[in-house]
Amino acid sequence: MAMAAPSIRTVASVFGLLLLVFALSSTIIYLVSSSSPAAVSPSSILLNLRPFAARCPPAPPLRVFMYDLPSRFHVAMMSTNSPAPAPSNGSGAEGSPPPFPTWPPSAGGIRRQHSVEYWMMASLQLQGGGGGAREAVRVRDPEAAEAFFVPFFSSLSFNVHGRNMTDPDTEDDRLLQVELMDILWKSKYWQRSAGRDHVIPMQHPNAFRFLRDMVNASVLIVSDFGRYTKELASLRKDVVAPYVHVVDSFLNDDPSDPFEARPTLLFFRGRTVRKDEGKIRAELSKILKDKDGVRFEDGRARGNGIKTSTEGMRSSKFCLHPAGDTPSSCRLFDAIVSHCIPVIISGRIELPFEDEIDYSEFSLFFSVEEALRPDYLLNQLRQMPKEKWVEMWSKLKNVSSHYEFQYPPRKGDAVNMIWRQVKHKIPAVNLAIHRNKRLKILDWW
Repeated sequence: MAMAAPSIRTVASVFGLLLLVFALSSTIIYLVSSSSPAAVSPSSILLNLRPFAARCPPAPPLRVFMYDLPSRFHVAMMSTNSPAPAPSNGSGAEGSPPPFPTWPPSAGGIRRQHSVEYWMMASLQLQGGGGGAREAVRVRDPEAAEAFFVPFFSSLSFNVHGRNMTDPDTEDDRLLQVELMDILWKSKYWQRSAGRDHVIPMQHPNAFRFLRDMVNASVLIVSDFGRYTKELASLRKDVVAPYVHVVDSFLNDDPSDPFEARPTLLFFRGRTVRKDEGKIRAELSKILKDKDGVRFEDGRARGNGIKTSTEGMRSSKFCLHPAGDTPSSCRLFDAIVSHCIPVIISGRIELPFEDEIDYSEFSLFFSVEEALRPDYLLNQLRQMPKEKWVEMWSKLKNVSSHYEFQYPPRKGDAVNMIWRQVKHKIPAVNLAIHRNKRLKILDWW
């Protein structure tokens, strides 16, 4: 059989690679020939290569096909359908967004913190290529897509339809999942990949709880792996996304002495009666409550509670983040946008964007055993030098923009970071799809 002629894209890619190799080798040869051996070092070579690297075009955005599902699967579950606002200045997004319902202010608390599904769908409504500001763009031709987005608000569906998990209130949630799977199973694009290249938000720990096993090959957008089996979710294929913070971001946090501007040593406000790993909260309450420099309060993130949490985090040096019902909670991301150094206590937590962000630079980690040791945690916090705290606080301020959800999305914000994480998964997805087409014995290795 005759070999197929190479495509123009393939030829261009090879040609570009040859140019890169030629440029690199020429630069190194020039450095070596024009300098003494002592003057040529890896750092000097890299320094001279930086202008060349700066000229390289950014990677193109991920091409995403979004299923056209009836509104009952997504925006109809929202309490209002008011048009979206005009793009904010400096958004970096091209074109004007079409009308898309804003996230309703009345849907705060638990609904807002699990609203990643909404922001991902909203980002695909934008027109135009997006340039370097967008990590994903919507394509109308599924044949041109690298990934397929399923706009089912599974977290909102759980919260709207039977959050107490008692029948028959949960029936609407179950029926939506059944109907969705019927649509997907009939799609040739689902069939050809077994759903591997499909992106499904599933951030609430009880989202999609009836038919999870039917989407265990897909790229799931989760908050952690607390209620997922290893057969369903893993870092290999899934994306850990931040909760949407419920407190307002601290935008004018520029005191002359940030250390002294935060008189409280350690702050926590949340529900102390939790399940599973979250049981540690009740134990921490006994150890920390009424200690000098500590505010440890029981409360909910709604109404005046959000105002109290905002004030508490902004006036504290450290914010406690024990596990909730699952290893993570929204409190961590409220602390980040409040520039309150997180004190994380969780044995099985997974953190968003950890291949790009080093949390140890602006967070402290303690094991459960350490946290429950009398006075150990507080002594560690009190012994931190002021200079070290200011250094961590500065780094926290610098990364906080990566946890902002907005429409239109901005370069480097949470929406774009999530899509970039999805893009990182695509090579492994394609490997699995291609191997599956030719294997006679599935998963033989």
